[in-house]
Amino acid sequence: MAKITYIEHNGTEHVIDVANGLTVMEGARDNGVPGIDADCGGACACSTCHAYVHPDWVDRLPPVEDMEADMLDFAYATDPKRSRLTCQIKVTEALDGLIVQMPEKQI
Repeated sequence: MAKITYIEHNGTEHVIDVANGLTVMEGARDNGVPGIDADCGGACACSTCHAYVHPDWVDRLPPVEDMEADMLDFAYATDPKRSRLTCQIKVTEALDGLIVQMPEKQI
């Protein structure tokens, strides 16, 4: 299990314990965190689970794969270094303390 902090665009924080094996998106969706729409349910077929990874965590996550990079092209206000699709980040104990911030809106 990992404790993940989700920060809404307005600064509201949600600290959630997310089970290993789920994705960061599923942790948000299952706990009603606003700002992660997850329209495709985690199939990496939309960009509505876009979030910015805290700078301290960028290099600690697995790299962006081609499919995720393609979908990030459709996300709102991406940051070339910090933007990720949360459906593509699998939760492990190594992610304990991860911080993600939602963009102003999802497209």
